[in-house]
Amino acid sequence: MLAFTLIISSQSVTNVVSDKEVSNDDEATRFVVPESLAGGRLDKVLATLMPEHSRGRIQNWVEAGYVEVNQQPTKIRHIAKWGEVISVWAQPAPEDLAYKPEDVAFDVVSESPTYIVVQKPVGLVTHPGSGNWGGTLLNGLLFRYPELASVPRAGIVHRLDKDTSGLMVVARTEIAQTHLVRQMQARSVSRTYVALVHGRTLPQGTINRPVGRDQRVPVRMTTENPSAPREAITHYTCRQAGHYDTLGVSELICKLETGRTHQIRAHMASLGHPLLGDTLYGGRMVGSIKRQMLHAYSLAFDDPQTQSRLAFESSLPADMQEIVDTTVWNHAV
Repeated sequence: MLAFTLIISSQSVTNVVSDKEVSNDDEATRFVVPESLAGGRLDKVLATLMPEHSRGRIQNWVEAGYVEVNQQPTKIRHIAKWGEVISVWAQPAPEDLAYKPEDVAFDVVSESPTYIVVQKPVGLVTHPGSGNWGGTLLNGLLFRYPELASVPRAGIVHRLDKDTSGLMVVARTEIAQTHLVRQMQARSVSRTYVALVHGRTLPQGTINRPVGRDQRVPVRMTTENPSAPREAITHYTCRQAGHYDTLGVSELICKLETGRTHQIRAHMASLGHPLLGDTLYGGRMVGSIKRQMLHAYSLAFDDPQTQSRLAFESSLPADMQEIVDTTVWNHAV
């Protein structure tokens, strides 16, 4: 037998049953606690009544005051009673608000009806995610190119770390995105980086070591006993070696054959040559450095429309150029 309750508030009058019903005036979703759930903790009861939302999200709503019991503020540990009326003002999750246009600064190197080549600056997150739900390159792309709203991930087909600068290609149509993704899978997109690393490396080499999440430090990737390892191949050539004050430094050209998260950073650290400024992987901050010294300086791919080969290059950002200019290079390869 269904329990009927009359709810009277300053904003609306709504008949509520044990099934949820939404008031159009205040946008609250209201429930009458059924006998079967009486005696349960509030967050557990709501997780049962609103299975489309996680329990953690519901707890956040309760703590922020978006849940009331019998029109009164409540707590997560409230024990629900049969017939109580629970009002919930569901709030959008951060990820629901992530795909919004925002005026974000970045340079466009080249564009066509099918692609955009952008220069991502240091400090700009590529794609919304935990802790960075706005102010990303994706938000900026949607602001500058509104048509990207109809393309998955606003046309983004590969990423750069927040503190890695350089070139990225963005698809302007879904067909172009599919074409570029297939090039990535076929490893025909050429991505080359300049890296400043500790010590003096071999003249050249190939690092073929699977990369996965570090089981001890989840924000770090590793080649040593990684979780869910994936094939990762990096080719490098030492352009020059020298000293910054008393610190040995090598300038490398790194070419990716695969594109794993933190691949160059983890691979170079595995050789004992972490990037300057990359404290997550054992690198040191020197001079005015505030981030890892890594720049995506060249990019080549096939035009999705004409199939012709396109190639782009980018000069070093000021912070890396300063280190290059002030290092005493005593060995050129």
